[in-house]
Amino acid sequence: MTEFLREQSGKLTSFQIIILGFAGVILAGALLLMLPVSSAAGQATPFMEALFTSTSAVCVTGLVVHDTATYWSGFGQLVLLLLIQIGGMGVITVAVSFVMLSGRKITLMQRSTMQEAISAPKMGGIVRLTGFIVKTTLVIELLGAAAMAPVFCRDFGLLPGMKMALFHSISSFCNAGFDLMGVVEPYSSLTAYAGNWVINLSVMLLIVTGGIGFLTWDDIRTNGIHLRSYRLQSKVILAVTAALIAGPALFFYLYEFGGRDGAERILCSLFAAVTPRTAGYNTVPLSELDGPGQALTITLMLIGGAPGSTAGGMKVTTVAVMFTTALAVFRRQESARLFGRSVAADSAKHASAIFLMYVTLFLGGAFVISVAEGLPMGICLFETASAIGTVGLSLGATPELGNVSRCVLVGLMFFGRVGGLTLIFAAMSGTRRTVAKLPTEKIMVG
Repeated sequence: MTEFLREQSGKLTSFQIIILGFAGVILAGALLLMLPVSSAAGQATPFMEALFTSTSAVCVTGLVVHDTATYWSGFGQLVLLLLIQIGGMGVITVAVSFVMLSGRKITLMQRSTMQEAISAPKMGGIVRLTGFIVKTTLVIELLGAAAMAPVFCRDFGLLPGMKMALFHSISSFCNAGFDLMGVVEPYSSLTAYAGNWVINLSVMLLIVTGGIGFLTWDDIRTNGIHLRSYRLQSKVILAVTAALIAGPALFFYLYEFGGRDGAERILCSLFAAVTPRTAGYNTVPLSELDGPGQALTITLMLIGGAPGSTAGGMKVTTVAVMFTTALAVFRRQESARLFGRSVAADSAKHASAIFLMYVTLFLGGAFVISVAEGLPMGICLFETASAIGTVGLSLGATPELGNVSRCVLVGLMFFGRVGGLTLIFAAMSGTRRTVAKLPTEKIMVG
């Protein structure tokens, strides 16, 4: 990958390089997972199952067709962990990091690709930011592993416990949702630790830390607690993230999990609000959620985290721009406003396009799976929301799906991780941008 980036001569756009980078890593991961040494039984894994698992890992989703702990060998789990780490940090970020370590000069093409990959506002300082991303990721993951290690070592022994802690720390920070709790019960996620404060708080903090984005952490490092000095994007991300945790947590506490005691109910409510954006763990069986609870979870999965983060979804900034644009229309203002700033018209157009793409693919994918598998539409909507939001939560349907439905989910996971606009811009890179203006005429809407 580093050679590929180094030798670019302008034939490919930044968007095309990002797509090819993710696709290449997914294919390489699938080939490794197909090897007999990757499965616990020592048997070769069919290509479609390996491709699905590799896509889920690189796209940091967490949807699986086999229980991670019991089906994959130690080598297979290591491959998955590396794929999760690469997918979480970003394929381009990892590739550029290797270029930096080799002592080679970062070319203009590589800087431009890196800017697009992490949604940076400008190309200046991109090399410094890359180093910051790598260092921050490793430090936070090690701290998360150290926090969880005492609990896991107590329950599984020293070495298995340390492995558990590191695996779940990386998976949590990368918002992947892969777990090794199948040794307790297959597909059980973190339900065995529903009342454990250490595991719950550690995982939630890692999810949120990875989900707010590297640019936000760069703002925090540079400006500390002086919020007024933050970028508008960072302010929006922090405000919307806080609202999307507090509001749903209150709903879950009031209307769900009534059979659990006070402290555990608080933990379960907070975890249920945090994990759909977009980690994929659960401490309570999803079958315990009523219809409104599942609908709220689907909404959170579609929203996701922040741009330039380890999370997927249509992004909290997209929702903020859509909401404030609607308010601007209601108030008859010329543009959306956030924190004393006007939102650029391009941002509003991009937000509308992203929202339309996500909703169309979310509904269309569910329709195809429902027809192909004969499943209720509600279950299919949950699975497709989880896939396109790169979440990993499931009502149990994914392991039983046929190849057609799995291909749909693979496509949705790839779309959700790479980004809708990236795919569109890559596909239409050869289209010339017109500067001609046509006569304007109003169309009544609404």
